[in-house]
Amino acid sequence: MSRIGKLPIKVPAGVTITVGKDNAVTVKGPKGELSQKVEGGMIIELNDGELTINRPDESKESRSLHGLYRSLLNNMVIGVSEGFRKELELVGVGYRVSNNGQILDLSLGYTHSILLELPKEIKVETKMERNKNPLILLESCDKQLLGQVCAKIRSFRKPEPYKGKGVRFVGEQVRRKSGKTAAK
Repeated sequence: MSRIGKLPIKVPAGVTITVGKDNAVTVKGPKGELSQKVEGGMIIELNDGELTINRPDESKESRSLHGLYRSLLNNMVIGVSEGFRKELELVGVGYRVSNNGQILDLSLGYTHSILLELPKEIKVETKMERNKNPLILLESCDKQLLGQVCAKIRSFRKPEPYKGKGVRFVGEQVRRKSGKTAAK
């Protein structure tokens, strides 16, 4: 049996889960509302504040989907109750960031600034302090959407190994390389 799939999901207070027809699961909470269609004939049961997912048979496909849907539903429950938060920092001389509502304005050393319109489900905040790297703070109840947006922002200027410049997550370690002159 799947180690992840057999774990029950505890539903916190203030979160309601409804299982509709075709195994469409909707999770509502204080931070928002998310829905996911569960494929593969998975059996979803809601008892005494716990959500359990059981697989219909022992086929390879059912076993592979069991842990996947448990993780997706658990992330939905955590997202609508607590939310997810990511912090990105811009490391480099002259790198700047600002936001005007849901539009993010990035200045990353190119000849032009990059404008990125964020989805309405994501809350964005930017911090520019003197003698500190600019920060982008992103919050959302949808973990998958938040990860996609972070990956998109990071793809504009990935951290490079020689000087360490680029967009990175706060606390991320970048493996540094020595330049050509250090070879002698």
